[in-house]
Amino acid sequence: MPKINGNEIKPGNVLDHDGGLWAAVKVDHVKPGKGGAFAQVELKNLRTGTKLNERFRSADKVEKVRLEQKDQQFLYESDGMLIFMDTETFEQIELPSDLLGERRPFLQDGMQIVVEFYDEEALNASLPSKVVCKIVETEPVVKGQTAANSFKPAILDNGVKVMVPPFISQDEAIVVNTETMEYSERA
Repeated sequence: MPKINGNEIKPGNVLDHDGGLWAAVKVDHVKPGKGGAFAQVELKNLRTGTKLNERFRSADKVEKVRLEQKDQQFLYESDGMLIFMDTETFEQIELPSDLLGERRPFLQDGMQIVVEFYDEEALNASLPSKVVCKIVETEPVVKGQTAANSFKPAILDNGVKVMVPPFISQDEAIVVNTETMEYSERA
């Protein structure tokens, strides 16, 4: 694995640090008035989810880990496990449903996702950035309510609550951003 200097760490990098795999979530480069510059890095453990704040000087060497990304197709859920199929080899794998966290409701049958592997261990899964959902419940359109920044609550077909513009009505399909879990546009 390649070693990088402490000042080369960027958000999203995966590092082998203190015997675990850590993803850099936030990086701040600090230049104090006295002493050398350093990078203040917020790390998240990919296996346990714990967070850690660490300082890395430019002279510090850290091992950068490369995760292998594979396209997987979602097949079904069984006993809290999500069953995926590799789109190239057609091998099936089981992953715990909590790997997706709060984005789990946006996973749809047949959806293509990207799973990141370290050796044979699945560490992370990412959904497409935008997903089409149907609104099952929202307040009716009120005539004259055209304020640019007014939003109303709506419940999607997967049970997730989002805020939508006033012109969106029930049974309408919308596009939801899975990273921010917010309304994006009409479908």
